Amino acid sequence: MIILVDHHLEGYIVLLQGALANEGWLDLLPIHFVLLEEAGLAINSSDRVVWQFAQQRQMILLTANRKMKGKDSLEQTIREENTSISLPVVTIGRVDRLSNREYREQCAARLVEIILYPETCIGVGRVFIP
Repeated sequence: MIILVDHHLEGYIVLLQGALANEGWLDLLPIHFVLLEEAGLAINSSDRVVWQFAQQRQMILLTANRKMKGKDSLEQTIREENTSISLPVVTIGRVDRLSNREYREQCAARLVEIILYPETCIGVGRVFIP
């Protein structure tokens, strides 16, 4: 599974990857984190463009973005474009708490659950973790 990491999480993704590695998940599952720039997207791409990019390539978008400001906001995009076969946007509820080991492990566990059982989240639009 490819996880497209929103630019707001770039500094935090190493912590989440570390939690996944410590639990052995990165050895067991094909999880690959891709930053926007690595995917060829500008960091100032609209939320709509990022969401569409992720959906077209069957990527899960990982973000901390919960705002609904403007016609191209992530929440507005999900409301307008989400379908019954869309992959979820996984939103870390409290990104500031990723520095806390317990919270980070909870986020990692929930992300693994989503990856292992994607059918439970297909079409829901957004999943908050932990």
